Amino acid sequence: MPGDLSRGVLSDARLQTLWNTTGVLEFATIGSGNHFVELQADESERLWLMVHSGSRALGPAIRDHHLARGDSVGGGLKCLRSADDSGAAYLHDAALARRFAEENRRQIALLVEEALLGNAGLGHLQWAQAITTDHNHVEHETHGASHLWVHRKGAMPAWPGQVGALPGSMGSLSYHVVGRGCADALCSSAHGAGRILSRTEARRTITPRELQRQMGQVWYDFRQSDRLRDEAPAAYKDIRAVARAQGELVKVVRVVRPVLNYKGT
Repeated sequence: MPGDLSRGVLSDARLQTLWNTTGVLEFATIGSGNHFVELQADESERLWLMVHSGSRALGPAIRDHHLARGDSVGGGLKCLRSADDSGAAYLHDAALARRFAEENRRQIALLVEEALLGNAGLGHLQWAQAITTDHNHVEHETHGASHLWVHRKGAMPAWPGQVGALPGSMGSLSYHVVGRGCADALCSSAHGAGRILSRTEARRTITPRELQRQMGQVWYDFRQSDRLRDEAPAAYKDIRAVARAQGELVKVVRVVRPVLNYKGT
């Protein structure tokens, strides 16, 4: 990982060991589940690259470590107070994991660029056009007269004029959007299509042949069809309906369709 990131210091010795070992090994890797790399084409047939990956094993480890130190507030919830040492430690570690995730996606994009240049001669990524957003973070924000710690989980920021990406499934459209700054939604929006079938239900009802049918002309590793059934397009909500439902939150500025999708298994 980049030198300044490799020197990151977490709040607990066990977390630091994980950072120095697993973090180094997993850096520049996608992971499994719904994480992916996808080449997409817009209405003018320009190619775009979308990378969805996070802080890998570091994020869950940081979450579990600090949850175990939280105070119960009822309803199965726990809290950390930002003014206390425990809260400050969590905020520090979460911010470092967020940086890891951002650099991880950037390095994956650079590796894809290298592969495309070497094998397809497609040219360089245009970093000036890059859209960077995430959907699991905590930030101190002002909303109206209130100063709040806003934790977005499964949501992305959508401040006025802020660009974002709204991915669909591995076989459907995705959207580039601009935030409208909806105060009632704490200047946030959905981060993607969201599942309509659980992974278990998708694997029970969708066959490898059906996955191939749903993928149509999208390139993917069909040899992994059996392992990718729970990521089939039919397992996800209709991204067009999701975009329509949050018209007050974001404005669609570009529609992209999948050309090639790669998911880790």
